[in-house]
Amino acid sequence: MTALRERVWWKEAVVYQVYPRSFNDSNGDGIGDLPGITARLDYLKALGVDVIWLSPHFDSPNADNGYDIRDYRKVMAEFGTMADFDRLLAGMKERGLRLIIDLVVNHTSDEHRWFVESRKSRDNPFRDFYIWRDGRNGSPPNNYTSFFGGSAWHKDETTGQYYLHYFAGKQPDLNWENTRVRAEIFDLMRFWLDKGVAGFRMDVIPFISKPAGLPDLEPAALAHPEFIYANGPRVHEYLQAMHREVLAPYDAMSVGEAFGVGFDAAPLFTDIRRGELSMIFHFDIVRLDRDNWRKTNWTLPQLKATYTRIDRAAGEFGWNTSFLCNHDNPRTVSHFGDDDPAWRVRSAKALATLTLTQRATPFLYQGDELGMTNYPFERIDQYDDVEVKGLWRTLVESGKVPAAELLAHLRQTSRDHARTPMQWSNAAHGGFTTGTPWLAVNPDHAEINAASQVGDANSIYHHHRRLIELRRQVPALVHGDYQDVDPEHPQVFVYTRVLDDQRYAVLINFGRTMVDYSLPQGVRIAASVLDNGAGVTAAAGQTRLSLAPWQATIYRLQ
Repeated sequence: MTALRERVWWKEAVVYQVYPRSFNDSNGDGIGDLPGITARLDYLKALGVDVIWLSPHFDSPNADNGYDIRDYRKVMAEFGTMADFDRLLAGMKERGLRLIIDLVVNHTSDEHRWFVESRKSRDNPFRDFYIWRDGRNGSPPNNYTSFFGGSAWHKDETTGQYYLHYFAGKQPDLNWENTRVRAEIFDLMRFWLDKGVAGFRMDVIPFISKPAGLPDLEPAALAHPEFIYANGPRVHEYLQAMHREVLAPYDAMSVGEAFGVGFDAAPLFTDIRRGELSMIFHFDIVRLDRDNWRKTNWTLPQLKATYTRIDRAAGEFGWNTSFLCNHDNPRTVSHFGDDDPAWRVRSAKALATLTLTQRATPFLYQGDELGMTNYPFERIDQYDDVEVKGLWRTLVESGKVPAAELLAHLRQTSRDHARTPMQWSNAAHGGFTTGTPWLAVNPDHAEINAASQVGDANSIYHHHRRLIELRRQVPALVHGDYQDVDPEHPQVFVYTRVLDDQRYAVLINFGRTMVDYSLPQGVRIAASVLDNGAGVTAAAGQTRLSLAPWQATIYRLQ
């Protein structure tokens, strides 16, 4: 058995991301919580997923919805208590589910006790837990920019120095050069693994090693600083130490948010012979139609080429993730499908077929399984996202971009689309809360909700369930070689999955029009395995097919 087909548990798992604030509110305060998740475990078990990824649940002042951690060993008060966390974990174990949690260690909150001490004086014992520098001619130490707008440096009046923050000013970056910082992080990881979590999703993990000497960015790099921030000189040294000292002894799953990591660098993170991460998130698909904050157009050949590049980047010894949405991206069906009511169900099923038949670990985001759509935002005051607020200050209030122009792009790209509450029923606020939700529930919850879909065998939910079960039964859909057999077709995506004598093909029509399609040479149908119900499937031996709009079919090949 080659490394390509090595059967480790995290390759064969299907992961479901829970954004706690928006999943299920148990006490009517309008904020989702841990007991609310526990109450929905049977729903997730019935869907068939294996692993729950819990977005940050740690104590936080919520400058960035939990990605600014004040205490790594305490549960956010709005979400519950450590006892609630322990009950959630116990409930998952009873159902054979595993839990991975967010590891946010590029930065902390400025309210973390380390930073509170660090900013007190230049000779404080915690000073070098963070990155402090003198200014330059009355300005920041260099021209680094924050992803949330403005400079990546904030001047602290107490000592007159600047601290580095790649994200919000309330999220100071940790100094990984300090051995005490690394020891503290490895220890807090062991704390959660000893509790029984199965691993970590690692937030912006390539950013932990800073560029040597912190020189100014070249003008060309200022538009996309992530490619500089993600390639620090010691990042692989740090990750190998983390794997050696923490991850490997616990057989823990690790998935890195690899923003800024190109295809050429990806194997350095995931090659099993190097001992770093299990897999990484490539953002080339979800960012295919993004130019910074602007929404651009994409074509199917571009999408297909990106899937191929991602698969090739994993190579024989690496592994990938498969996803089309998460808490930082718009809704799957609104982004890559067609959320018009006439096509939403078909296209959501087609995209589920794509996600769950890759040579990668699939990651579903809460509501994907229902075909939840983007929220119809109209005004800036409807948004909660710190990134949106930063863009508004930097672009609109400065007069650089008209308000209408930015709002038009945000209606398609904002992170808040994915953060609106889960739609459980057609009741008030989608059954998410009996109070006032922290972020408005999409008004389409009357039509799109879990209660109606669980009871409908032809729903998007049940198509996901059938795909997950098929993936579990057919090793070729997990480990098989991936090949795009018609990369230039503008509307049809056809790829094969081959493992030894198991041969399968996936055909997806990415559009509203019928396509008469001839199978490429060497692709001969034996039987239809699973279809999304959009049209008639082809018979054994048939080489010309009529693909209905948004039809997606998995075939076993001769």
